[in-house]
Amino acid sequence: MPLDDNFIYMPPQEPLVIVYEDEDLVVIDKPAGLLSVPGRLPEHHDSAYLRVVAQFPNAKITHRLDMATSGILMFAKHREAEVAVSKMFQARTVRKNYIALVQGQLQDEGSVNEPLITDWENRPRQMVHYELGKPAQTLYQALSYDAEQDISRVLLTPITGRSHQLRVHMMHIGHPITGDKIYHPNAAQSPLKRMALHASYLAFTQPLSKKSVEINGIMPF
Repeated sequence: MPLDDNFIYMPPQEPLVIVYEDEDLVVIDKPAGLLSVPGRLPEHHDSAYLRVVAQFPNAKITHRLDMATSGILMFAKHREAEVAVSKMFQARTVRKNYIALVQGQLQDEGSVNEPLITDWENRPRQMVHYELGKPAQTLYQALSYDAEQDISRVLLTPITGRSHQLRVHMMHIGHPITGDKIYHPNAAQSPLKRMALHASYLAFTQPLSKKSVEINGIMPF
């Protein structure tokens, strides 16, 4: 989604953290606050993509994370791998899990099935729209609850990959992600100085080597 031209971009500058690498792929732990790909303006160019290309000149991004989301982000090292990984994502054979801290006491487990569309008058905001929205499904499982802060830790599994899907779905069921400046009504009250959403797990069959790959990320919260 596009950045506001007035947005002051101050991405973290810690060294690139590689959590998995083989002949075809490289997977990094993207910090919160770093764009996945360059923004339109020159001052928004610093990104996970350009940092990876500095080490792997032919790298291509295979999927994206919101700037405010941290965690596992995969790149293909060459064109053949990019095509193969793209087909893998289209076939939905990749398992992705996220960990989030959400407002309120979320109990048990369940599924959110609400169609999503861009709220064009309020971009980059997305919204539920039953007539025009594209199908979107998120599975959730409550892990723990902090009564003092009224915050639940939850495991999220996106079945589809719509923009802001996890963020909108959690808000829709009354449990917005803490620190989410777009969808949480009191984002500034978050105990963290960031949105509490982290891509924590990625599992797939490597499409070229056919090896089984399972990656567990580094939890920042």
